Amino acid sequence: MRVLVVEDEQRLASAVRRGLNAEGFMVDVAYDGVDGLHLAREGGYDAVVLDLMLPGMSGYQVCEQLRAERNWVPVLILSAKDGEYDQAEGLDLGADDYLTKPFSYVVLAARLRALLRRGARPRPAVLAAGDLSLDPGSRTVRRADVAIELTAKEFSLLEYLIRRPGQVVSKSELLDHVWDPGSITDLNVVEVYAGYLRRKIDTPFGRNALQTVRGAGYRLAADGG
Repeated sequence: MRVLVVEDEQRLASAVRRGLNAEGFMVDVAYDGVDGLHLAREGGYDAVVLDLMLPGMSGYQVCEQLRAERNWVPVLILSAKDGEYDQAEGLDLGADDYLTKPFSYVVLAARLRALLRRGARPRPAVLAAGDLSLDPGSRTVRRADVAIELTAKEFSLLEYLIRRPGQVVSKSELLDHVWDPGSITDLNVVEVYAGYLRRKIDTPFGRNALQTVRGAGYRLAADGG
């Protein structure tokens, strides 16, 4: 199992290499974002361990560029930046996991093995259903080239559905995952917001992407016709 570690602090990079070698990984190291991006593109690695604060290119930029090129190598961010927004940004840009420093080499190796079990599956940073697209990182929605303004709740509802293309999702599941647990118990609120959302993403464009499946819930159709 070949892993690329992109870390500018040489002492830490050497320690990570030794720790992962002891766990059975073959490890290469890059000390800046530009070299890290080049090796990640060309090296045929099973996973990339990526710091965020790098010279040349930040880890955020490296990850975003890989995903823009449809390179789905599993990426684990390893960073001292432990804020929740730092972690959310990394994951929204396409990283698969996030581990903060200081860390345990046992946990790092276990996280990498978990990523390797999943494999390099497509995980686009921008989600799409036909010409309807949603970017979790910038929190923007577009229908073709037209920007669509959504409220925070409408955005969350659309994001949950667009991550399950073509699947029927029940009102109760949407209520559990889009609204704060226990804050609302009336399933009709889902119907109300589905109506709001449909009037923004479908009605002005003559589409019917957000479909009601009677007695079952809602489905987001890719064609939208």
